[in-house]
Amino acid sequence: MSADHSTTGTTSTTSTTSTTSTTDATTTGGTGSTSAAFAGTATATAAPGDGVPASVAPANRLTVTYIDQDAYSVNIRGHRLRVDQPVDAGGLDSAPTPTELFVASLTSCVAFYAGRFLHRHGLPRAGLQVRGEFVMATDRPARVASVRVVVVPPPGLPQERRAALLAVASHCTVHNSLEQPPQVDIGFESAW
Repeated sequence: MSADHSTTGTTSTTSTTSTTSTTDATTTGGTGSTSAAFAGTATATAAPGDGVPASVAPANRLTVTYIDQDAYSVNIRGHRLRVDQPVDAGGLDSAPTPTELFVASLTSCVAFYAGRFLHRHGLPRAGLQVRGEFVMATDRPARVASVRVVVVPPPGLPQERRAALLAVASHCTVHNSLEQPPQVDIGFESAW
């Protein structure tokens, strides 16, 4: 569902999916909590009546800056990433696409949670691997239609730990965010 709010210059997008879930409250996701709303202010904290649950933490920020052609630099807490498009899509293929990073975000989050589970239970992480693959939708709007994530546990993981590892890994922060989509506001901002 998409709604255009022409008086505010923003577009909100919301989608829904349905699956069953179990949470592991002892895992935090590594980077702290994230905000589900861009409030359009210097501090995106929840305020009464702004439509954002009081349980939402202050916004984590990142900045994307144009480089050249279809390449952009992403600055996250001082870490720099680059995104580009393949040559056949008009880019230079100098970096992954934003869509590939979207799937990489999910896949690496699953790996992080799996690794934390193993560490918490005194099991080795060496050999842990998580693979992701995705299929793009063939209709409009442009989007990822499906994602498959496969956890390859480290050698020697006891059989009785596999189900618990998968349960924890499948409830990482990024997966939870896809299952309960955040409010997404895209608009113009003169400065943060």
